[in-house]
Amino acid sequence: MAVFALLLFPGLTQLDLTAPYEVFCRAPGAQVHLAWKDRQPVASEHGMVFQPSIPLTELERVDVLCIPGGSGVNQLLTDAAVIAEIQRLAAGATYVTSVCTGALLLGAAGLLRGRRATTHWSATEFLPAFGAIPTPGRWVEDGGVITGGGVTAGLDFALHLLARLHGDDVVQAVQLAIEYDPAPPFAGGHPDHAPVALVQAIRQRLIEAQAKRAAQVTVAAARLA
Repeated sequence: MAVFALLLFPGLTQLDLTAPYEVFCRAPGAQVHLAWKDRQPVASEHGMVFQPSIPLTELERVDVLCIPGGSGVNQLLTDAAVIAEIQRLAAGATYVTSVCTGALLLGAAGLLRGRRATTHWSATEFLPAFGAIPTPGRWVEDGGVITGGGVTAGLDFALHLLARLHGDDVVQAVQLAIEYDPAPPFAGGHPDHAPVALVQAIRQRLIEAQAKRAAQVTVAAARLA
């Protein structure tokens, strides 16, 4: 029986969590935990509330550790207790994974040094601070570390991981069961494909948030060094 643990935290992006959760729960014999510091409800960045199933400290070991992203990542980059738990669980895991800006938490835990990694397009610039090698892709696998791109890439990454664990036949059955047959209305889900003016406008809106995140990354990277 494979044990999966997904990190819950205030301010996470719910789809970063729920997309891989849906896939993991369909794995044969899977035991899937939502873990946080305690068992108190946790609200996502847009107010959806989740119930942790277990405190991080009560998890003895996991086969798969998954770290989602979201605005709440910023505060956790310098949360020594959470970083220590990520390091502890990662040490015994078969796969250490992330979705979106969850990769920055893996970086802050020293798990991306010298590894190829991806994250949300707006956060790629922060990966080198943790010794990671920014690499484009819906997911990037380097050894036992798999990082997923932004938000919706959580489905792609999770299906890829499930293939690693159970083979293509199981994954194709899961993909069919959840009717994952994407046909987006616009081909603009990444700066490489979106209209230039739109990308520039979004980047302009992110300036303040990027500055705040950069400050936290600098502190986290300094502690890691």
